[in-house]
Amino acid sequence: MGTNIEHFGISAALLTPFHSDGSLNLSLFCEHANSMLQSGANGVTPFGTTGEGASIAFSERSGAIAALIDSGIPSSKITLGLCGSAIGDVVAQVQQGVGFGITNFLLLPPFYFKDLDDVGLSEWHVKLFEAADTQAKFILYHIPQVTHVPLSLNLVKRLHTAFPDRILAIKDSAGQWDNTSALLKSGEIPVLVGDERLLHKAAAMGGAGSICGLANLYPQRVRTLFDTHVEDTALSSDVDLIVSVPVIPALKQAMMAKTGNASWGNVRAPLQALTGEAHTAIAARFPERETT
Repeated sequence: MGTNIEHFGISAALLTPFHSDGSLNLSLFCEHANSMLQSGANGVTPFGTTGEGASIAFSERSGAIAALIDSGIPSSKITLGLCGSAIGDVVAQVQQGVGFGITNFLLLPPFYFKDLDDVGLSEWHVKLFEAADTQAKFILYHIPQVTHVPLSLNLVKRLHTAFPDRILAIKDSAGQWDNTSALLKSGEIPVLVGDERLLHKAAAMGGAGSICGLANLYPQRVRTLFDTHVEDTALSSDVDLIVSVPVIPALKQAMMAKTGNASWGNVRAPLQALTGEAHTAIAARFPERETT
């Protein structure tokens, strides 16, 4: 099966805190990452979808990665999110991470162009693997509701067969059990689940773990449902609510409510904080503490 990530476990898809002026709140970012590892998560994934990775400039990433490492997060515990449609841009992000000793990367497909076929997507991935540092290992990323660029089962299998030592796993964040179970039943590639509501079933079928957003709020609960293969119905209900509104602002509002730290409420344009019925619904489920 190539590189083994049997014990990947739970990686928190780190939210990115911003100051009120929009700059990165690196001290809170590092504090949060360390708390994830101390509270049950096996690793952290900065700059993914949940972390607003598409809104974090290349020039900002190095300072944030350096701060994480300096705060005591081992590079081996970091899966670095990659975001770009130009192969050269993604390779530069890989090289930046490798410079800090990071070798595991979560790879979004090229998301600007739509209606892509497997031939074009395969060529893009192959060229990227050939251009990237040989130390870099990749988790393919299927999140079509965001990218509108699905990765078919056949494409995933073909890429993993061609690059067994470069591809660690597939992260399936589509929230469609038919696709997740088909990947698991194929037995050809380790599967990580992005939707916490499916994690207990995937774990029971040999799923390798999860990179997920609710781990920001409940790392130990997510770890427990993965370890026990038993659904956390209250957590699933939280997911149902959060995905019914804009997800990232909802998670940030919940995080602000949980911690009392106003910095968590800040998002970067084009995202906006929740208002109206969406804000009310999240506030009812996650009552706010006095913010600081």
